[in-house]
Amino acid sequence: MNKTYQGWGRMRVPHYLIRDWQESDRTAAADVIREVLQEYGLPWQPEEADRDVIAVEAAYLAIGGEFWVVEFEGRIVGTAAYYPIERGNKAVEIRKMYLQPQVRGQGLGKYLLQQLEIIIGYKGYQEIWIETASVLKEAVQLYENNGYQRTTGVETKRCDRLYVKRL
Repeated sequence: MNKTYQGWGRMRVPHYLIRDWQESDRTAAADVIREVLQEYGLPWQPEEADRDVIAVEAAYLAIGGEFWVVEFEGRIVGTAAYYPIERGNKAVEIRKMYLQPQVRGQGLGKYLLQQLEIIIGYKGYQEIWIETASVLKEAVQLYENNGYQRTTGVETKRCDRLYVKRL
């Protein structure tokens, strides 16, 4: 990471391209999130919990957050994002970290989480918060295995777990 970090840009991970979200990604990124939620029996809520995916520019980019997409063979197969929040001390919330089933189990989720943490720390944030649902067992395991501590205060209706990690 250099001292003039301006954003994620593009990075190749073997077989994957992780890059900043572009306006042309709106539908494909939303489709990935909707499909994964439905896979786990969770509702797609474009007017509530998922409105940020429809309005990435306002929900993330305009307030200092980032939204990334993961491509495999030219197709979007995953997403990961964060934005600053009022909760905590110099805090962000990681959101919309979803991977389609065919790309899970290869360490990509852990890699995305580590890269988010590096960039969040580089930007001077001190806490990372994550809300999730216990049915997302892989996500729960990922967070717990990477130093996130369970806490209280869930704000999103479909979520029942809240985690925090201090950097």
